[in-house]
Amino acid sequence: MTLGLPEVLTFASILFGVGAAGLLARRSLLFMLASIEVMFVAGGVAFVGVSASLGQADGQVVFFFVLAAAAAQVSVALALMLRFHAQSRTIDADRASSLRG
Repeated sequence: MTLGLPEVLTFASILFGVGAAGLLARRSLLFMLASIEVMFVAGGVAFVGVSASLGQADGQVVFFFVLAAAAAQVSVALALMLRFHAQSRTIDADRASSLRG
């Protein structure tokens, strides 16, 4: 059983919507980071689906770079989160305004 382009794009948009809802609904920095990662994966799924329907490998290459950018984003975000947790003993996003210099 193969999936067509409309099904893949529907799945990607639902996945992106779940990530956006998680980003807006949760105040924990860890959950916000996970929601951003879900949104990155949704964009990658859309790239792969379109490239598969066109019979080209461009979407897989773009998805590789999307995953590399997501990994870099995670490493920077986790470092900032650890610094924020060490300073304020919480990972609540509402308290992030205390990091102003």
